[in-house]
Amino acid sequence: MQAIVTNVAAADLSTWSLIVGASPTVKAVMALLAVMSIISWYIIGYKYLLVRRAAGETERFNESFWRSKEIEQIYKHAQALKQSPVSAMFLAGYAELAKLGQDPSRQRDRDADLAQIQRARRRAQTTEVTKLETAIPFLATTGSAAPFIGLFGTVWGIMVAFVGIAKTQTTSLAVVAPGIAGALLATAGGLAAAIPAVLIYNFSAKQISKQAGKLEDFAAEFIALVSRDMDRRAG
Repeated sequence: MQAIVTNVAAADLSTWSLIVGASPTVKAVMALLAVMSIISWYIIGYKYLLVRRAAGETERFNESFWRSKEIEQIYKHAQALKQSPVSAMFLAGYAELAKLGQDPSRQRDRDADLAQIQRARRRAQTTEVTKLETAIPFLATTGSAAPFIGLFGTVWGIMVAFVGIAKTQTTSLAVVAPGIAGALLATAGGLAAAIPAVLIYNFSAKQISKQAGKLEDFAAEFIALVSRDMDRRAG
């Protein structure tokens, strides 16, 4: 028994050695998990900064919106807050309003103008929500698929290890342990890729839902503002 323990201790069981000694299939699984993890961490950093900036600028825009009395004043503030989905939606609607007012020969139809501005506002709203949701499905895919990909690598690696035992006709831990340990690394890699992806996916989904709700809340206020501005200009 002492000899077996000594053999295992003498074997190189560092993480890198286990990866290098793994079967080609297990190596491919771990490489795929590494790529998924790197992409996930990039998305995590990007989304965190994007959502944080969008939330901050939305708060600043809302303060400006309720403090200002004229649509032109709100427009000036909104130009500096383009990372805010609400501000971007306002700018799209304002641009449509300005375009309608640039044609003096055009016959005015208040309801038709409001409908056209609404369409521009809805397009901008869809664009902003889509921008916030970009790459989020990849986090969901990583969170759900990575553990199973890692488990596949583990099962395959253990199978290869047992085949090796059958070929060498030995049950020595020094022979068995490296193969099994290397195979288990695939499961660990799957969990390491999945856990951060799931956490950030849940965080991002909640923040995006809040921003989408603010867009919906602001939509009615925006149309009311445009309607008042039309009445002021007509008067």
